[in-house]
Amino acid sequence: MAYSQIRLKILPSVRCRFDKLVQVRVEGLTPHKQVKLRSRLVDDGGRVFKASALYKADETGQVDVCRAPSLGGSYTGVEPMGLFWAMAPEIPHGKLLKKNVLSPTLVEIEAMSAETGELLASETNERGYMTEGMKRIPVQEGRIRGVLFIPPGEGPFPGIVDLYILGGRLTEPRASLLANKGFVVLALAYMGYEDLPKKPKKLDLEYFDEAVTYLRRQPEVKGPGIGIISISHSGGLALSMSSFLSGISATVCINGCNANTAIPLHYKDLIIPPLTPVLKNITFTDSGLLYVRNGIPDPSLENNRASQFPIERASCHFLFAVSEDDHNWNSVLFANQAAARLRSHGKESFQVFTYPKAGHFLEVPYMPHCPSGFHASVGSEVAFGGEPKAHSEAQLDLWERVQQFFKSHLDNKSRPTC
Repeated sequence: MAYSQIRLKILPSVRCRFDKLVQVRVEGLTPHKQVKLRSRLVDDGGRVFKASALYKADETGQVDVCRAPSLGGSYTGVEPMGLFWAMAPEIPHGKLLKKNVLSPTLVEIEAMSAETGELLASETNERGYMTEGMKRIPVQEGRIRGVLFIPPGEGPFPGIVDLYILGGRLTEPRASLLANKGFVVLALAYMGYEDLPKKPKKLDLEYFDEAVTYLRRQPEVKGPGIGIISISHSGGLALSMSSFLSGISATVCINGCNANTAIPLHYKDLIIPPLTPVLKNITFTDSGLLYVRNGIPDPSLENNRASQFPIERASCHFLFAVSEDDHNWNSVLFANQAAARLRSHGKESFQVFTYPKAGHFLEVPYMPHCPSGFHASVGSEVAFGGEPKAHSEAQLDLWERVQQFFKSHLDNKSRPTC
């Protein structure tokens, strides 16, 4: 085999946005010979993620990952983006960390001889987060800390607050990629970022009220209302904001809880206590991981009702996205209870989308699945659930639904009522 004739191509370009599909193709191989493809990235925390798959060249000596089936490895069958979504951490229990969205995530793709393991060809896919002309503005406005993403072009644009707060730091990938779709997005921090407290003793809803007001006042933001996108613990926060604050038209809650958890929530003179975990319900998986899914009690039980959010007060539309294999907590139960509460008050302004075999962290498309990892509230590594392929398909579906949801309810000339 003349290795100099072998080429690995990433089409339409080696540079793309993180949420975009690419075509991986290998040319110049010996017809019908097997070749191993490997993908590898190093995240901003130094963690290595990788995947591999075995392919067979066609009669022209080509492997087109968009058409050819994987015969084995990290996935099987025709999976155009399998080398991306199937990546797993080299050291278990890792979640991909992206601190700096100004630089792309680099995914190295290699073609290797299936027989000898010799490297035949390689190429690097630069998967970026910000389109040309987008503004990334660090925010230090009063108490508010975060980053504002403003898309290029003539505004004003619909505004969205992106909440991803538990565990500290600031998470920018989803916010920046959403801004590429024509939204002004405020990635909002609350703990463990800059001068914010690492372990706050309460959730201060007035802080988030200030953030909503700040976003709505930006000249690039069209009114009258803004959107919220949230996940996990931040989902409950989004529900509380929708219940008590004005100026919110559309709220996305991904695998959240319909009651307060972890720490008390304060708003003016009101205090909503957190649910008390049932420690005896926390068990271990066969592999020794903590299984915390049943640790949060049923919010509808009489002694837990004080922790529920009064979402019937909200004047916005809701999108609840829930994973049936969420091992963090019972997201399906919580979303169904939230929907029932809205319905019992004559409100039908919500959608519930359920994803079988998906795990807790439904992220942007092609983000590697995180089946287990460190849990900030628990202080230990826990199971998060999900099967990689089903999880990836859920992320792809939800990403499109989220964009359509916000376009439907934030582009209206008049604010929707529930």
